[in-house]
Amino acid sequence: MNVHCCKKTAGFLIPLVLVFFFGIGPCQAEEAGGNAVEPDSVEVDTILPMTYYKGEITVTAHKQEENIQDVSASITVLDHTEIENRIIESVAEMVDYSPNMMSFDVGVLSNNQITVRGMSSGSLTRTSTAGLFVDGVPTLGAFGYEEGIVDIERIEFLRGPQGTLYGKNTEAGAINIVTRQPDNNFKGNVLLEGGSLLSTESGEWLTGGAALSLSGPIMKDKLFYSLAGKYSHKDGFIENILTGESEYELDKLFGRAKVRWTPMQGLELRFLASYYNLDQDGQNQTLAPAGAAAFGLPALPYRKVSSDFDSFQDVDIDTQSLTALYDINDEIRFTSITTRKYSLLEGALDLDFSPARLMHGIQKAESEKIAQELRLDASSDTFNWLIGFYYDKDDTGQDQRIESDIPVMNRLLMTERKGEAYAVFGQAGYFLTPKFKVIGGLRYESQELEFTSNIFADTRDSSWQNISPKIAMEYHVTPDIMTYMDISHGYRMGGFNGQAMDPLYYTYDEETLWSYEIGLKSISMDQRLHLNAAVFYMDINDMQVMEALDPYVGYITNAAEATAYGAELEITAKITGSLTLNGGIGYTNAEFDKFSDANGDYSGNKNPFAPEYSFNIGAQYRQPSGFYARADVIGYGKMYLDKENEYPKDAYILVNAKIGYETERFDTYLYGKNIFDKKHDSLGFYAGSYDIYASPGEAGLQVCYRF
Repeated sequence: MNVHCCKKTAGFLIPLVLVFFFGIGPCQAEEAGGNAVEPDSVEVDTILPMTYYKGEITVTAHKQEENIQDVSASITVLDHTEIENRIIESVAEMVDYSPNMMSFDVGVLSNNQITVRGMSSGSLTRTSTAGLFVDGVPTLGAFGYEEGIVDIERIEFLRGPQGTLYGKNTEAGAINIVTRQPDNNFKGNVLLEGGSLLSTESGEWLTGGAALSLSGPIMKDKLFYSLAGKYSHKDGFIENILTGESEYELDKLFGRAKVRWTPMQGLELRFLASYYNLDQDGQNQTLAPAGAAAFGLPALPYRKVSSDFDSFQDVDIDTQSLTALYDINDEIRFTSITTRKYSLLEGALDLDFSPARLMHGIQKAESEKIAQELRLDASSDTFNWLIGFYYDKDDTGQDQRIESDIPVMNRLLMTERKGEAYAVFGQAGYFLTPKFKVIGGLRYESQELEFTSNIFADTRDSSWQNISPKIAMEYHVTPDIMTYMDISHGYRMGGFNGQAMDPLYYTYDEETLWSYEIGLKSISMDQRLHLNAAVFYMDINDMQVMEALDPYVGYITNAAEATAYGAELEITAKITGSLTLNGGIGYTNAEFDKFSDANGDYSGNKNPFAPEYSFNIGAQYRQPSGFYARADVIGYGKMYLDKENEYPKDAYILVNAKIGYETERFDTYLYGKNIFDKKHDSLGFYAGSYDIYASPGEAGLQVCYRF
């Protein structure tokens, strides 16, 4: 064993592996739709917006109900039918259908590293560039960024800064998941599925699961309930050549309960509680050639490890929320959303992937966020406004340990971060003419954090303040065509370098950006063709990056400036009563304008984890007789895994398909995900040290019963 090489490896790898673990539905056979209505007449001498039928797709992207074609922002919406048609089962799968968005697998359960328009938080800051909100419950960091996709009403993908209405850690976008509300109708779904992995090195290949949802009245017109749950299992596809066992066996168990109460006219109370457990046995990564050489070890064959250490990850996500809605009058509504989200990760990983005890990582991480939002909003034909107050309290702790037979490799890091944030915000829109609307918004937010660690005696604290304005203009060219311009500000909160001993590097500041966007929303051909498009430019300041102080020591700093520009286009076409085509494509160029450190100058390099393009193309055929078929093609362009742009991930295309027969209550489908079993692994992750294997394709049978 090359001991000198391992000592050198300690300085090179330990700052990376200390963060290695922690930055983690039922079907139906009916199409969404609505009956067209005649446009409302508008007097020439009155100041009223143009009103007309647009498909009845209502969203709450701006925290008020709007038709999607009236939202002056780039937004994609998937309703419950589309979610089920595409067999979407995770956050990573659902962002495939939003242009210029992707979820990058960093090898940590429930850690969805979201890239939006070329912006990504990386795996070190543990924040997000696109916040996740489930019925108002915020997830503003990488850990716990997951939700059970069962009994969902719709998913809204907002692209572009959302700092004015959503605040910190939504600098490039936000994802809203809205669950279905129970009512007087008793209904339920039962789903069973089973299938096979399309390739495996372990000899194990089974996949499968079951889902159930129930909802209905407890007391008619007053009290309602819903229950939803899902279990899924996938065998491991990686072989441990030392033990003969499989690696990366994955089990997920999710449950949600909701109670909706309308005690009096105008008042509605909603209580939600959910629990999600993700259990992974083994690992989906191994040493890359450079990482193996650093340990003095030979590189292993494809999808094989040689470990004597039982690796696992176990995640629990526990969520509660209470929402109160009170209609003060016909126009003014008061909203209160009180939430709590607790996430716990326990894991162990053989970071040398060998029989030797060179680097074994053990971690426990937990996070609790309590948040309160109060809003008052109103809407009329010509004027809508919203004001609000937001507060959250965070408590995050980690225990990370590296165990090794080489003394210099042993490390222990115990940290705790506590914080409070306050914000006030508002937004208003006014029709100056029947065709022209102006929108303005502003948010002030204050964040306080304190940080403790076992490697220094004192408690470190810091605070940040941010003002996020927005201005937008809409012009309704015709009743079916709207153009808009949007200028908005977004930011990602600052933080602490947990191992820094130099006061200059104790903290890093907020990352901010200004975004400029021009867009088009249009409907034509008698409501059969929807075409939405946007172009954007983003100026990114104080960019949070890993700055190397010397070849083996680096900290997160605000050392970079960058720009990103691109475009998005989405089309939905109803060809016939049975055939629908849809597609979305996004292009982004995101690169450093200025960034250098002790290891080099990266100016002109591409921002890591930023695919040059993304697209999705779908075709769906649904016959009244019961025959159903759908195919989706999903693609991502070339991207880089590092700031040096030395480790690329090549462009790849995935194909999903589903075919079956549907009746009034019973459906049967054959389905496939990545049916050509395209391998799109991330080779050279963590500065070239690790390879992360993408899951293989799968195919199976799905049956659904509705009652």
